[in-house]
Amino acid sequence: MIYRYIQKECLNHLAKSRKVMLIYGPRQAGKTTLVKNLEKESGLRALYLSADLSKNEKLLIQRDLKVYSDLTEGYQLLIIDEAQRVPDIGLVLKIMYDEMPHLKVIATGSSSFDLANSASEPLTGRKRIFHLLPLSLEEISGEMNKYELDQQLEDLLIYGLYPEVYTSSSNEKKEILEDISESYLFKDVLQLTTVKYIAKIRDLLRLIAFQVGQQVSIHELTNKLGINRETVERYIDLLEKAFVIFRLPAFSRNPRNEVSKMDKIYFYDNGIRNILIDNLKPPDYRTDIGNLWENFVVAERRKQILYHRKNVHSYFWRTYSGTEIDYVEETDTGFTGYEIKLNKDKFRIPKAWKTEYNGELKLINRKTYLDFLLKNNG
Repeated sequence: MIYRYIQKECLNHLAKSRKVMLIYGPRQAGKTTLVKNLEKESGLRALYLSADLSKNEKLLIQRDLKVYSDLTEGYQLLIIDEAQRVPDIGLVLKIMYDEMPHLKVIATGSSSFDLANSASEPLTGRKRIFHLLPLSLEEISGEMNKYELDQQLEDLLIYGLYPEVYTSSSNEKKEILEDISESYLFKDVLQLTTVKYIAKIRDLLRLIAFQVGQQVSIHELTNKLGINRETVERYIDLLEKAFVIFRLPAFSRNPRNEVSKMDKIYFYDNGIRNILIDNLKPPDYRTDIGNLWENFVVAERRKQILYHRKNVHSYFWRTYSGTEIDYVEETDTGFTGYEIKLNKDKFRIPKAWKTEYNGELKLINRKTYLDFLLKNNG
């Protein structure tokens, strides 16, 4: 079993606080496994309910304190899995928190756009949010040394780190990725929102997949998809809130010289990106290895920042003259830029970057990436 980084923090929260625990993340990222482990290790007598089952959804939707009391009698912990299926789940959780002081509650949701929106206001001051994404490099490092971990890099670049994919044999990985992309990837987006052009969502993701590491033009996407700008932006927002993709904004304090209007878009998982474009060829046979490397590094860094709750703002930087830094972090102590190049050994600090921001610039290549992405390094 691979130990999830947030498990210890979740157990500490259960031991010390009554606040409702909200765990957000994509389907198939391991949320159910995590809460089952929390149930075992917490020492609390727990009741597990999956809101994917209509009978449980009907029970929870009633907002009847007596029903909730009878349901949880004798239990210390209630786990509601896929809680976004319950309308107005925030009000349900608020009733439990306010009226049932003996009970602790965990609610998981695979799409933050619904669970967060319906839970945030009613649970003000009553919740603690955790995120669970596909496995991170830090989580799989386990007992491996850096050499052993580096030997897995090619597989990680191609197949990604969804738990079932990572733990399966090579000949099963493609089938599992196809299953995730076809059965789970859009499930919550389609169930919880009114999506007019279902096929366009997959087309949109394919277009984004081919542009990983580049600035994404919404105007270009609207032309290629044949749908309006508002719809494209809405779909991107839904896919981001469903933890399929995430945006990296441009850093700019000098709009006259620096690009600021277009974002880069990355996938949380390389395997999903590759299966969407139907390309699982090994790195040596690919022309997009630079895109794969950049997506992998930026996504892994995002997991690290999220799990360690670092106070970091992430960007890319580009001038209109074409000078670019792949990835930039802003902290309380200043700015650091990162050139993300798999096989590059040398770099030059752009004069504009040094002059304007007095920022460092570091190279993330095959030799340095583990130091950047493991523990609190970097």
